[in-house]
Amino acid sequence: MGGMILHLHLVRHGQTFFNRYNKLQGWSNSPLTESGLADAVKAGERLKGMTFAAAYCSDTTRAQMTAERILDINEQSGNSRPALICDMHFREQFYGYFEGVDMSQAWYAAGGPHGVKTYNEIVSRYGLAATRDWLKDADPFHDAESDTEYWQRVVGGFALIASNADLQDGDDVLQISHGNTLLSLGHRFGGSDLDLNERPANGSITDIDFDTDKPFEQALTIVSYGK
Repeated sequence: MGGMILHLHLVRHGQTFFNRYNKLQGWSNSPLTESGLADAVKAGERLKGMTFAAAYCSDTTRAQMTAERILDINEQSGNSRPALICDMHFREQFYGYFEGVDMSQAWYAAGGPHGVKTYNEIVSRYGLAATRDWLKDADPFHDAESDTEYWQRVVGGFALIASNADLQDGDDVLQISHGNTLLSLGHRFGGSDLDLNERPANGSITDIDFDTDKPFEQALTIVSYGK
């Protein structure tokens, strides 16, 4: 028996007020802006011809609103509507004490002690794991997710999808995702041809083939990123 391949369509949620204000928004909630609702509609229009066997999102308002809007448009186009599964495993990275803080300020707090001042500087000189581990170090409560904690949770989300007994080889699956998580997947599974200088735009679509029988390190193939 060969592995089961699922075609995941990862949409970054629509723009929120925190996105607009350039604040870190991991597990905290901020509603979609008018522009954010338009992002969701645009993604919905692009995906309306697709029949989804399942749909997943994080248990945050921005992800749920984006998912419902996409599924509304999809259903109006004559497709059957899958039940939306909301789960904490699909949440954005948790920033702990730095939730709601201006992004540049937070990354300065993380990188400053190591002589780097921005997110991209930390990544280019010390790698992606350092952004998480150093933010956790800088958090006075150490609540922010370390790199290990973060990936354990993300892997749990993919395991949840793989455990869905109703899914079959070749099925299309909708997944509402988050900017930093998409960027992290790009870093981990993308080739050198991906532009990883910024997070995929709100409402953008990233297509990933997921081989549910392989260990996580080899399970994901990025077909297209942040389009």
